[in-house]
Amino acid sequence: MSFSSLSTMADSIGKSRIIGITPGDAAGVGPEVIRGALESGRLDEGFTYRLLGNTDQVRPGKPTPETARNALAALEEAASLALAGEIAAVVTGPIHKARMQAAGFPFPGHTEFFADRWGAENFAMLLTGGSLTVALVTAHVPLREVPTLLSQEEIGRVGNLLANFLRMRMNRTPRIAVAGLNPHAGEDGTLGSEEERIIAPAVRQLAAEVGAEWTGPVSPDTVFHRAASREFDAVLCMYHDQGLIPLKLLAFDQGVNVTLGLPFVRTSPDHGTAFDIAGTGRARPESMIAAINLAAELVRKRP
Repeated sequence: MSFSSLSTMADSIGKSRIIGITPGDAAGVGPEVIRGALESGRLDEGFTYRLLGNTDQVRPGKPTPETARNALAALEEAASLALAGEIAAVVTGPIHKARMQAAGFPFPGHTEFFADRWGAENFAMLLTGGSLTVALVTAHVPLREVPTLLSQEEIGRVGNLLANFLRMRMNRTPRIAVAGLNPHAGEDGTLGSEEERIIAPAVRQLAAEVGAEWTGPVSPDTVFHRAASREFDAVLCMYHDQGLIPLKLLAFDQGVNVTLGLPFVRTSPDHGTAFDIAGTGRARPESMIAAINLAAELVRKRP
């Protein structure tokens, strides 16, 4: 893609005030939490909200191969519209990853899908809600692979994306804690060497090169309490569940997933399809409301 094409696309995205919303697997709670959000009267009135995808003839709680294929088609439509500059942001409803992969979706999740459609190599997964914001150095990979995937370069790359996000949102120098990988952040090497070999050098490099206040590696069993107490603005986490468990504990109904590194905004509620309660009226729209409003906020604040 040429530089002129990228400039035209960025200009179009900057002018759009339309947010596209995909239902996810429509047999799950996606359609009802979207409806609840749109009817809540709590969304940013400066935007138009465009529903994408097909939710016809779907039985709540009864997923089928067709509902998975429709979810994939909605994502493809959203990616095309975003890349064409017709929408400024995408908010995605929850998908069932195994069913999506059976329908031809070759990605671990939404994050990797949108990065692939853009051709983005510098991207990361961030979640925010309540008093906690976390970014993940590794995301949708088995836990046994995490130590082999950690590197000073990857920690620095994701840390830089996290710092940029926080500066844009807060308009001040952010305070970021970097979590250790092992219990007690390795206990001076007696419980693991990744902190001394990889994480601490990465923190020193971030402190020297990236505009933020960096602390770490911090013991994972205390860092989230400190962040939730407002000592830090965010935590840079080494793996998926290290960040998502405390985030969902503290802000299950307000958590939002953000894909960093895309030319357009992409957010989603931080919950799954919940097929077991779909159609029962028990699904709450708060996380979807938070995802839509954060998308609107980020569109307004993007340079």
